[in-house]
Amino acid sequence: MLWCRFQLKNAVSYGIVNGDTVQAVDGSPFAEHTVTERKYALADVKLLVPVIPPTFYAIGSNYRDHVIGIAKGKGGEPKFYDRPRVGYRANSALIAHGENIVKPKDAGEKFQYEGELVAVVGKTARNVTPEEARACIFGWTIGNDISERHWQHADTTNLRGKNADTFKPMGPWIATGIDPADMTTKVRLNGKQVHCFPTGNMLFDAGTVLSDISKYCTLSPGDVLWLGTDEVPKNLVPGDTIEIEITGIGTLTNRVVAEK
Repeated sequence: MLWCRFQLKNAVSYGIVNGDTVQAVDGSPFAEHTVTERKYALADVKLLVPVIPPTFYAIGSNYRDHVIGIAKGKGGEPKFYDRPRVGYRANSALIAHGENIVKPKDAGEKFQYEGELVAVVGKTARNVTPEEARACIFGWTIGNDISERHWQHADTTNLRGKNADTFKPMGPWIATGIDPADMTTKVRLNGKQVHCFPTGNMLFDAGTVLSDISKYCTLSPGDVLWLGTDEVPKNLVPGDTIEIEITGIGTLTNRVVAEK
C-alpha cells in the first residue's frame, strides 16, 4: 500500500495512492482512521512530505563502498564503526517531491545529494530488540540527504551542512509491506543514471539502528530514520534535476535552483 499526504485547495489529508488516483483518509495512518469515498486524480493534488516526524533520525557511514570512497577522496583510510552513528536532522529542512532544492549563495562547489532509504516508525517503542524494532516499522519512503561538504566538515553540529532549508527532500509517499532486501536504489542526474546499488546492503539495518536508539530514546509513531547512502555522490549545480528511485516505493524528484 502507498500512503501519501496531499493538499487540495486549503485542505491537507492523508491518502492512499492507487495508480493515478488518491483516496482521501480521515485521520492518520498511525492512529484510528477511516478510508473515505473521496477520490482525486494525483495530477490535481499537491503531494506533501509524507509525514512530519516527531523526531527525525539519520545514520551516517552505513554502506561499505561509501565509507571507502569518501575516505579515498580525503586521502585517508576508511573507518568502520562498531555501532550505528545516529544524529538528528531538522524538520524545517524537509521538502516534498517536486519542490526545489535551493543552493545558498555562499554554498561551495561540493554541494551533493545522497539517495537514502527512510524507515517510518509506526509504534511506540522503548528498549526493544532488533527483531521487535523491525516489527515497529510502518513503512518506507525515500530521502535525499543534500549536503554542503565544506560546511559539514567545518561545523560539528551540521547546522548548515545538513540542515539548511530545503536540504531534505522526502517522498513521494510511504510504501508498506515491502522488504529492503528486495530493493535497488538508482540515482539519476539530469536523466542519466549515476548510481545503482542494493538498498539493503547496509552495515546496520533499520531494525538494528532503531533498537540501538530505543535503548535511550523512546520511538514514536511517525518518527523517521534515514539510513545512509552507497557509492560517492557527485556535485550539484543550479539547473540540475536529481531523481532517486527505490524498488517498491517510487521516485523522488527535485530540481536544484540558486538562492535569489
